[in-house]
Amino acid sequence: MIKLLIVDDSALMRRLLVSLFSAEKEFEIRVARNGKEAVAENRDFQPDVVTLDINMPEMDGLTALSLLMTERPVPVVMVSSLTQEGALATFEALNLGAVDYVCKPNGTISLSVEAVRDELLTKVRAAAKAKLRAPGLQSKAIGLAQQLRTDRALLLARGRERPPVRRKSRIARDGIVIIGVSTGGPSTLEEILPQLPTDYPWPVLVVQHMPGSFTGPFAERMNKLCQLEVVEANTPMLVQPGRVYVAKGGADMVVTSRAGQLTVLPKPEHPAHLWHPSVELLARSVLEHCEPEQVIAVMLTGMGNDGADGFTELKKLGARTIAESEESAIVFGMPAELIRRGGAGLVLHVDKIATQLLVWSEN
Repeated sequence: MIKLLIVDDSALMRRLLVSLFSAEKEFEIRVARNGKEAVAENRDFQPDVVTLDINMPEMDGLTALSLLMTERPVPVVMVSSLTQEGALATFEALNLGAVDYVCKPNGTISLSVEAVRDELLTKVRAAAKAKLRAPGLQSKAIGLAQQLRTDRALLLARGRERPPVRRKSRIARDGIVIIGVSTGGPSTLEEILPQLPTDYPWPVLVVQHMPGSFTGPFAERMNKLCQLEVVEANTPMLVQPGRVYVAKGGADMVVTSRAGQLTVLPKPEHPAHLWHPSVELLARSVLEHCEPEQVIAVMLTGMGNDGADGFTELKKLGARTIAESEESAIVFGMPAELIRRGGAGLVLHVDKIATQLLVWSEN
């Protein structure tokens, strides 16, 4: 049995969620009306997983989450709105230690719950088995990046290193990095990408499974944290060094060649693929338009097998590939599938991935 704590200030929402999970016969359920009750129930009930609303009276979801993670860490799935404000609050929750989130679609409560029924069940089951990562770990990555800048400044002052030159006007021809990630992705990316320096020579294309209203705020957040420029690929864009391109949610991202120049562009979601934006479609387009020897493909935490076939094909043709290790992956689904297919050249803890990207881009 999975011990589930449902936290929501709406009595109707609580009833609907209890009904949904009770029908599955695998959940022992308690409810809380606000964050204060959630903290008390976490001590008393000791749930295996919590669904947590963000906007609640007396104690909001983010405050409650910070207390949950301090007193008795537990996997938490946030239930948030499909708005920019909801997206920003959700990213803060992931930073505080939440495992995943489910977006409430617009409409009546009963229809909204039914619309996300399968997603709720899948994510709560996965969260119950997920590894917890210490909250705020991206501060470690940011600290490392800041130390790197300080060290390089000292070397420059001593005349031992040339200042980095941003090459935004140059089209990427030397190589490209593609990253596929799902559940647990935002906090994982916040550990890796801030460590890449301003003169990192290859562009980075990121496919994070995420709804359309979330990817813009996510790219903006990452742009503030990273030394590289981070943009949402919401229109056709030339692929340039020194840039991170985040696939737009509600679409699929592919690369193509226009007038001999590598370009990234969003396309309507392809119905043949289960997850979107699709890691598999990006990998297949890279296979078509890039030399595999100049591709680095990284598979991070997430449910399912999106991209495993495409990444494996890339490796067979000469690409260098990384799967995040089971030790650090919040959900070891996507990396495990890549490893099972023989598509992982290296299996690395999340702490080692940025360093490996630096090493490979220089060789």
